Amino acid sequence: MTEPQTPAPDNGPDSASGSRWAAFMDDLTGVNVDWRSALLVPVLAITAALAVSVIIIVVSDIELWREFSLSALGDAIGQAGSAMWALFTGSFGSLAAVSSTLAFSAPLILAGLSVAIGFKAGLFNIGAEGQMLMGGMAAVALGITIDIPVFLNVPLAVIGAMVGGGIWGGIAGLLRARTGAHEVITTIMLNSIAGLAVIWMLSTDFFQPAGRQDPVSEDIAVSARLPRLLGFLDRTDLRVHFGIIIALIAAYAIYWLLYKSTIGFEFRAVGFNPDAAHYAGMKVTWLYVSVMALAGGLAGIAGMTQINGLLYRASPGFAAGIGFDAISLALLGRSHPAGVVAAGFLFGALRAGGLEMQVVTDVPIDLIGVIQALVVVFIAAPALIRAIFRVKTGEEIGQLTTGWGT
Repeated sequence: MTEPQTPAPDNGPDSASGSRWAAFMDDLTGVNVDWRSALLVPVLAITAALAVSVIIIVVSDIELWREFSLSALGDAIGQAGSAMWALFTGSFGSLAAVSSTLAFSAPLILAGLSVAIGFKAGLFNIGAEGQMLMGGMAAVALGITIDIPVFLNVPLAVIGAMVGGGIWGGIAGLLRARTGAHEVITTIMLNSIAGLAVIWMLSTDFFQPAGRQDPVSEDIAVSARLPRLLGFLDRTDLRVHFGIIIALIAAYAIYWLLYKSTIGFEFRAVGFNPDAAHYAGMKVTWLYVSVMALAGGLAGIAGMTQINGLLYRASPGFAAGIGFDAISLALLGRSHPAGVVAAGFLFGALRAGGLEMQVVTDVPIDLIGVIQALVVVFIAAPALIRAIFRVKTGEEIGQLTTGWGT
């Protein structure tokens, strides 16, 4: 006599939500990676980076080495502690600090998404800086010539910046698809061309305000400026603007595109193996152009947030190196939109806190670049972090060096 089969338990909606959460964490941290460990390692890496930065501040204190003593050592350690406290308070210590962090984060997130989507397709987009410049200049051109209601002018600026940056990124994609020219080389060259083109454009009568000879543009129309999210408080130090909302919407849109749509699957398939994707019937040439154009469009919107959200005019250095920081952001975020958002907030906090640190202490703002580099180094070596902090995990955490898209 056969025993009755016991039906599998049905946990209902909770089971479904749990499986969706597991799938999301697999996408974010890597398949078969323990998500608790994968999230713990970045936190410990940031802690280690800050600790090493304190040591660098102490060691680089010239007064300490001129007359070494316990008192001088104590003063150097105190200065390092003050610098770290200023870094924190400048990032999160007040409403104005949080506002600055969010304002700095918006273009970082958008530029990071630009590089990340390239990584997912197996392309190394180093051209986010140039794409930011061209997208920003497109937004400036619209902002100084068109003055329509803000609810029309802001979307127009976003579209114009996306087109400007998309064309610049699409050039590199087309060269890769048609001639095999590597996107690393072409995007580096396009960065230089974009930088020189901006200087030339800002010297023309179309952009330059009357009576000025230096390379700077006119102010964009008030209706083209991104609205301040805390403008109702009537405080000039609250700089957070609608750009952070645009960045978060873009991050969700890229997540949906990559993991919920057919074209996103094709992007990732090409990134894993372009030959297999071609054999499966995918148009690899068209996909390369599309990925780079989309990446350029995202970077172009990042340039627009710099102009329309903070500066209101263009000058040669308005991209501020954000396009190059975006490479680190994409790596830290494991090329996943949620990871890029988290990394963007981190780098935005470092930029905002670095300004406060420079004002309050004698520590130069260049230390922020050192901290960013240390975070990248420590996160790229999870085995080192686990050894330093004696973290025991059941599974090995995937190395960043296994591929740009992982």
